[in-house]
Amino acid sequence: MIPTVTDPEMLKTALSIQQKEITEFYVYSRLAKICKESHNAGVLRSVAEAEKTHAQFWENRTGVKVRPNRFKVFRTILSARILGLTFTLKHMEKNEGAASRQYRELIAQFPEVRAFSEDEAAHEQQLLDMLDEELLRYVGSIVLGLNDALVELTGALAGFTLALGETKLISLAGLVTGVSAAFSMGASDYLSCKADGDPKAAKSALYTGGAYIITVAVLILPFLLIPEKFIALGITLGLAVLIILIFNYYLATAKDLDFKRRFAEMTLISLGVAALSFGVGYVLKNLLGVDG
Repeated sequence: MIPTVTDPEMLKTALSIQQKEITEFYVYSRLAKICKESHNAGVLRSVAEAEKTHAQFWENRTGVKVRPNRFKVFRTILSARILGLTFTLKHMEKNEGAASRQYRELIAQFPEVRAFSEDEAAHEQQLLDMLDEELLRYVGSIVLGLNDALVELTGALAGFTLALGETKLISLAGLVTGVSAAFSMGASDYLSCKADGDPKAAKSALYTGGAYIITVAVLILPFLLIPEKFIALGITLGLAVLIILIFNYYLATAKDLDFKRRFAEMTLISLGVAALSFGVGYVLKNLLGVDG
């Protein structure tokens, strides 16, 4: 006779685990379908089957058929499509702690659960071993373009805001500065990679220049939409912090880095340069007698 869960609290825990397992079966199955690399897709399918087996084990013990969390499935697949498989799987891995604690609560009554927990750890290692995405291979180039754009353009826009008059003039100066710098950064990265014998120097340069251009477009946008230049500058600085937050969270999750330290460092540098440039603009405006 198959032992069943009778204790109300234990039943609640078992049902929570059961839903997690069946949800992850759907998640890994769908990730396997969108994964282009055949070996990686095979790993994902094997993990999905293991999750399905675990879910069936709990269904036999609880006597309840649990539906998957459809929103979590949708959210995870969307994340993988937009942010990549590496970030999505690492993010899932970081949330495994609660499930491991739940397993420990049930090991006394169901010794088989210990093997499940060991399976989860083995699957995590399999998934981590397979990760190799182009986006992360060129993360150094992206960091170079993004960081330089944030530091240089926030500083330039702060200086232009005080030295120049209309927001259209500020945005024009910012665009000329930003686009020119993007081409310069891309060319410098290409030449640097080429000198190191990198056969993919052109692609590295595209990532560097592309990251720079996208950042420029986001930071210039407030000056194109808002006539009051100081309000536009405030929004631009807020967007700069938001870009730093999102990018560093992505990078910290995908590459297991220290998020708080990187975020604080990059934010302080960008805003510090902006404040310094604002001061330089103020001094030069008064020295040159510019009425902006």
